[in-house]
Amino acid sequence: MQSISKSKLKANMLRIFRELEDSGGELIVTDRGRPVLRIQPVSGKKSVEDVFGAIRAGVIYYDDIDLPTIDEWTEA
Repeated sequence: MQSISKSKLKANMLRIFRELEDSGGELIVTDRGRPVLRIQPVSGKKSVEDVFGAIRAGVIYYDDIDLPTIDEWTEA
């Protein structure tokens, strides 16, 4: 992971931000040699297919998944 001082970041901020957006990388900002910030691009939302697509065929439903489960939450 790369690091940069606050003063160098200030002088080149727009260029550095564009590079991070394009590369998806992270940058550690230092103050007098001590790490103080981490800059990273915000990741976009993933679709349901992206998250669960690989396991979708392996899921088996034994009961109606829309039925309420109140009995499981009532106190004895």
